[in-house]
Amino acid sequence: MLDEHLVAARLAEVRFRIERAGGDTRAIQIVGVNKTLGPESWRIAQRLGIEAVGENYAQELATKAAEVPAADRPAVHFIGHLQTNKVRLVAGVVDVWQSVDRIGLVREICKRQGDRTPAVLIQVNTTGEPGKFGCTPAEAAGLVLAAREEGCTVLGLMTMGPTDPDPVRTRSAFVLLRTLADDLGVAQRSMGMSDDLEIAVEEGTTMVRIGSALFGQRS
Repeated sequence: MLDEHLVAARLAEVRFRIERAGGDTRAIQIVGVNKTLGPESWRIAQRLGIEAVGENYAQELATKAAEVPAADRPAVHFIGHLQTNKVRLVAGVVDVWQSVDRIGLVREICKRQGDRTPAVLIQVNTTGEPGKFGCTPAEAAGLVLAAREEGCTVLGLMTMGPTDPDPVRTRSAFVLLRTLADDLGVAQRSMGMSDDLEIAVEEGTTMVRIGSALFGQRS
């Protein structure tokens, strides 16, 4: 069971890390990654002022949403790889779709969200690793344009650092995302997690996805 006081202390530490790296905690949004945690993690995030929670799995997200009323949870971001046939499970809950990496997914999101205008981030594979999801950097402009034509609000771009924790490769991946975002004229750059937070802040992140540094190691 989560200890709310411990999460609060960890949140203060995350904010301190952002400031120590030269970031502004008023400008950098913290997305609390809640995969494998119970619905109480949403309530705790709401009470502590964490602006958004991030979920990786559609079924887990749907289960939590059934237990936590909208008034008792922050904004919900979907941050994991999403199969198109799972969109219907969470379309009424997700506020921001962070891991949009193909036009088929864009179309399914638009189809399932009805009158709501989907807010999306385009996921870009900035490390070149074959095992990572995301469009290629060369495909990013076309996917941004296609998403807008389908009716989405494209907030920005999202990426993950390299699988290994090499700081040089991590920085290169984040610089590439920032450059792409600037070139495409989109404001949000979702990059940086618990282990590479400082590099992300130094390279201009506007949104960090923090799991273990907030909620502890998963069992």
